[in-house]
Formats: sequence, C-alpha cells, structure tokens
Amino acid sequence: MLNYVLKRLLGLIPTLLIVAVLVFLFVHLLPGDPARLIAGPEADAQVIALVRQQLGLDQPLHVQFWRYITHVLQGDFGTSMVSRRPVSEEIASRFLPTLWLTITSMIWAVLFGMAIGIAAAVWRNRWPDRVGMTLAVTGISFPAFALGMLLMQIFSVDLGWLPTVGADSWQHYILPSLTLGAAVASVMARFTRSSFVDVLSEDYMRTARAKGVSETWVVLKHGLRNAMIPVVTMMGLQFGFLLGGSIVVEKVFNWPGLGRLLVDSVDSVDMRDYPVIQAEVLLFSLEFILINLVVDVLYAAINPAIRYK
Repeated sequence: MLNYVLKRLLGLIPTLLIVAVLVFLFVHLLPGDPARLIAGPEADAQVIALVRQQLGLDQPLHVQFWRYITHVLQGDFGTSMVSRRPVSEEIASRFLPTLWLTITSMIWAVLFGMAIGIAAAVWRNRWPDRVGMTLAVTGISFPAFALGMLLMQIFSVDLGWLPTVGADSWQHYILPSLTLGAAVASVMARFTRSSFVDVLSEDYMRTARAKGVSETWVVLKHGLRNAMIPVVTMMGLQFGFLLGGSIVVEKVFNWPGLGRLLVDSVDSVDMRDYPVIQAEVLLFSLEFILINLVVDVLYAAINPAIRYK
C-alpha cells in the first residue's frame, strides 16, 4: 500500500508543474495592466515603467515564471494590490470558513444522498424510487443561487428562524450548507442507486438471500461495501466541486470565505487583485489534485486488486 501511495505522489509532480504553468499564463492573459492599475490613472509612462520594473513585469516570461515558482515554493504569493497585505494572510483568514462550510455540506449531502439512492435501488420502480429520483432531478436542475435566495426568503425573511448572512454561529451554516449540498446530494442519490442496482443482481447477493440472511443485512453487509467502490470516486469529485462551487453560495450569503474573496478580487472597483486571483486559482487546482489522490488511495483500500495492478 505504501508503494502505491508513493507512486501516486511521484505521479503528481508533472501534473503540479503543468497546473503552475497554466495558472501563471492564465493570469497574464487577463485584460488589464497591473502596473498601470497600481500606479493609478494619473501616472505617466515613466511612473508606470518604474512600477513594472519593481514588479518584475519587464523581465522575459520565462524569468517571471521562474521567479513565481521559487516564491510559491517558499509560501510567498505576493502582496494583495487592494489590502496591501500578504496574499498568504488573506487566504489563511478565509480558508477555515470555506473548509467548514464544505465539510458540513458534504456530510449531510453524502448521508442523505446515499440513503435516498439505497432506498430507490431496493424498492426499484416503486414509489420510493420515483419520489427519490424526482427529488434528485429537481436538486440537480435548480440553480444554487436561486435555491439560496429562496431558502433565505422563507427561513430568514418570512419566518425569521435563521440568520441571513455571516458565519458567527452554527445557525449561520444551515442555509449555506443546504444550498451548497443540494446538487451533491442529488448526484450521490442517482449514482448510489445506479451502483446498488448493479450490485443487487450479483450472484453473491442471491446466495446470501438463499442462505436465509435478512434483506437488511444483505444490503448493508454484502451490498454496501461493493457498491461503495464507484461511489467513493464520485464523493471525492463532489468534494472538489463543493470547494469550487462555494463561490456562488458565498456571494449569495456574504460568506467570509475563499469564494467571496475571489469574486471580490475580480470585481474590485479600484483594480483587479491579480496576486490573489493567481493564488486562489492555484489553490483550487491543488485541492482538486490532492482530492483525486485521496480518492485513489481510498479506492485501493476498498478494492485491494487495484493496488496490485
């Protein structure tokens, strides 16, 4: 198992390098001149050239990339053009709210989605299946921002049960986590149903029933483990989706997380905060890569045949 993990870690090096190159080029292709934005609208060409020299933008592209990589490896993502604070501090102050929102959304979405999917598979083509899949299609189809505003209108404005914005207490997590996890729960329900339907028709399931094992025990012991192999992969992908998809939800609920920081950096009235944008895009990319690594390890742990291939 250790050799498998080490091989997967070594295989990440080319991927990380490609991601770093793409993120670097992505920010350089964005419209606008950072030097002109920092210098201000009244600055003349000489001042702009001086700022460009201070930022290293007058250097060849490969020199800029090498400087960028060496700084990133040292944990230096530059200084925010808006707040004048180190980008690492800006991200650190916003990371935990996004992480906790993602975790709470993932927990309820996985538990609820898998329960719906298992029930739909066990009672296939009956009312639990029809109701569950109708809810799943509705959850996938309904836009997150619309669901967020609807929940806010009902539970915050009309009923006054829950707060609208902020992240100060556990009550602030309810509406954003419901909004963020709705699509994931729907995907998990459909995927779990599909996986369980295939497993329920296997020979070992029929053998267990023929031995007189109760249907509940057959489903939980023999079906769940084998059906979880493709579901774990989907769980990892959906966790990455939650981290990236939190951008819209954080904007709707004014959540003090990474998503809102990215939106504010792009939509800043004064200037686009290029260092923050670059750091966040790189961070989201690295999160997806690491999540895929964890999924591969879990997949190998559940199915030992994978790590021996």
